[in-house]
Amino acid sequence: MGIILGNGKLINQEGRLIPVEVLVEEGRITAMAETVSRDGHEYVDCKGGLISAGLIDVHVHLREPGFEQKETVATGAKAAVRGGFTTIACMPNTRPSIDSVETVQYVLDKAREAGMARVIPYAAITVRQLGKELTDFAALKEAGIFALTDDGVGVQHAGMMKQAMKAAQELGLSIVAHCEDEDLLTPGSALHDGVVAARHGLPGIPSESESVHVGRDILLAEQTGVHYHVCHISAKESVRLVRDGKRAGVNVTCEVTPHHLLLCDEDIPDNLDTNWKMNPPLRSREDRAALIAGLKDGTIDMIATDHAPHTAEEKANGLARAPFGIVGLETAFPLLYTHLVETGEISLQRLVELLTIQPAKAFGLPYGRLEVGAPADLTVIDLQTEKKIDPTTFASKGTNTPFSGWACKGWPVLTLVDGKIVHQEG
Repeated sequence: MGIILGNGKLINQEGRLIPVEVLVEEGRITAMAETVSRDGHEYVDCKGGLISAGLIDVHVHLREPGFEQKETVATGAKAAVRGGFTTIACMPNTRPSIDSVETVQYVLDKAREAGMARVIPYAAITVRQLGKELTDFAALKEAGIFALTDDGVGVQHAGMMKQAMKAAQELGLSIVAHCEDEDLLTPGSALHDGVVAARHGLPGIPSESESVHVGRDILLAEQTGVHYHVCHISAKESVRLVRDGKRAGVNVTCEVTPHHLLLCDEDIPDNLDTNWKMNPPLRSREDRAALIAGLKDGTIDMIATDHAPHTAEEKANGLARAPFGIVGLETAFPLLYTHLVETGEISLQRLVELLTIQPAKAFGLPYGRLEVGAPADLTVIDLQTEKKIDPTTFASKGTNTPFSGWACKGWPVLTLVDGKIVHQEG
C-alpha cells in the first residue's frame, strides 16, 4: 500500500501552479496526475498546498559529537524536516572533528537512529581543521562523506589548499570553503567593517577577508580541475569573482544564506543583540543588492541556511564574546517566500529550484526532483497561512535568530523522506 498526496499543486514549466496528486510506493514516486486512483492507498489531503521535491541544505551545523548542549543529530534532523528539508549536509567542526572514518560512522549511525532527515556528513580537509595535514580523503569517501571542508576556519595556506584540491579532484570529491583570510582580521571583530561598526566604535570584519580567499581558490580550482564551492557568500567582490570564474569555465559554485539575502548591517539594532552576530557578518546594503543580483543571474547556485545553534547562555555573553551564528532550518522557506517571492524579487519556481535541484545538481545528488521514478523525498508547503516566527516552538535546541516575531507565509506542513511521513502539522 502506498501514500497518495492528494489535492495539491505543483509548479509547471511555465511557473504556474496546477492541480496534482502524487502516488508514493516503496520509497519512490510512482504516479503524478491531476487525479490518481486511490486503490486502497493511504490518502493525505494537501489542502491545496504546494507539493515540492524535498528541500536540500548543504550547510548545517548539528554540533554532535562534542557540543550536544547546542544541538544533536536527532534534534537538528527533526528541525530540518519541520522546515521541509529532507537532505542536510552537516559540517565537521565538532569535537572530535569529523576527520576520521569512526566519526563519520558515528554521525551516520545517529542519523539512522533519528529516522528524520537524511544526514550526509562533510569531512574536514585537514586533521582537526588545523590546516597542517590532509585527512585520509580516500578512506573518508569510502565511509560515505558528502564533500570536504574546514568550515568554521579558512584554509590559510595556498599550498595546502592546492594540495587538497589535487587530491580531491583525483577522487571525484568537492572542496567546499569557508573563505576567510585571518591576516586581514582584527581580533575581536564581530560586525562588518561598515557604518554600524563605525557608529559604535568597533573594529570591523572587512569584505576582502572573504574575497581574497575566493579569488585565490578560484585560480587554484582552475589549475586543479576540482569542483570548488564557496560557503555563505556575502560580499559583492566575492560575487564578482565567482561570476568571472564561471565565465572562464572554472568549476565553481556558491551558496548564499537567507539572512544575507534579507538583512544588512544597517538592520542591526542599536542594542547590538547577539542574535545578529554571524560569520560572515551582515554586510552593507550594496553587498545585499549584489547577492540578490547574483541569485537572479545564476552566479549564485543555491541557498543554504548555515544553521548554527548555540545555547542562550552563550549568546548572552555580549557582542565580543558571544559565538557567531544563527539557526535557520525551520524558518528558511517562509522567510524567503514572504520576502523574496511575494515581493516579486524572484519567482516561486526559482526559489524551489535554489533549494532542491540546484544543490542536487552541483553535488551530484540523486534527490531534488519531483518526477515519476524519483526518490519520494517530498515537502508540502502552505502558501496561504500567515503566522509569526516563534523560537519557543522550534524543534532545534537553538533559538538564536534575529527573525523572531516576523510574520511569514509559506510554512512546510508535511515532509516525507524515502516515502515515509516524518513530519505532519496538525
